Amino acid sequence: PAPAPGLPVGIQGMMPPGGGAPWLQAPPARPFAPRRNYNQSCGVDGPGSCCTLDHIPLVSKCGTLPPESCFFSLICSLGSFMVILVGLLRYAHVLERVGPSLLNTLGLATGWLCAAGLTMVGNFQVDHAKVLHYIGAGVAFPTSMLFVFLQSVLTYRMAKTRGHYWTGHLRSILTAVAFITLVFSGVFFIQESFVLQHVAALCEWMFIIDVLVFYGTFTFEFGAISTDTFLVLLKASRAPKSYKGESSLPGTACIHGTEGLAMV
Repeated sequence: PAPAPGLPVGIQGMMPPGGGAPWLQAPPARPFAPRRNYNQSCGVDGPGSCCTLDHIPLVSKCGTLPPESCFFSLICSLGSFMVILVGLLRYAHVLERVGPSLLNTLGLATGWLCAAGLTMVGNFQVDHAKVLHYIGAGVAFPTSMLFVFLQSVLTYRMAKTRGHYWTGHLRSILTAVAFITLVFSGVFFIQESFVLQHVAALCEWMFIIDVLVFYGTFTFEFGAISTDTFLVLLKASRAPKSYKGESSLPGTACIHGTEGLAMV
């Protein structure tokens, strides 16, 4: 079997440091309040710039200045590459189990679009290329939501054992939490309120952690991936696109029927 189970765990291990480490390492002189003095930074003697709406602890603010921005970009780029690999492996795994499926193709597309948006988020910091950064975020967040939703649906369609159904239940809960936090993050983000934008930042971090946990649930399924899975993927790439597994059966039956009549 291929060493695929490590990919979801790798994403879980890489992405939180990519967002959190720059904040944890931020010196007190930064206009963005670091974690170690965040609760005191908005006091009477604290730097007032930390308490403005431009310095809310959103994910985008984790790496706006070097060297934090370099680390943030590196982790986002590596993470997007791993998202591409996980999406492809998941597509191959479903293809091997149930054959061609429109939902599976949509899942692959949304996963790769999420990776493209994540690359833009990491390499175009919000303080220097705001338009490109927000375009990337506008692509990454909705497509990641669609990805987890489609994978939850596919999990139920593939389920055959009680363990599979429990995995589907877990993914459904994670999908619901992701949807709620994403909606609240978007609603509170556009409010001109210091408190509500902090709630938006909290929801944004919860959404990301929730999606990372969702990726981790692929670990057990990826343990069954082998070279046969890649052979199925290779054959599917060369075959005509069809989402009906039995589409070729009528034609085959007609051919055999004609041959039978000829023999008679």
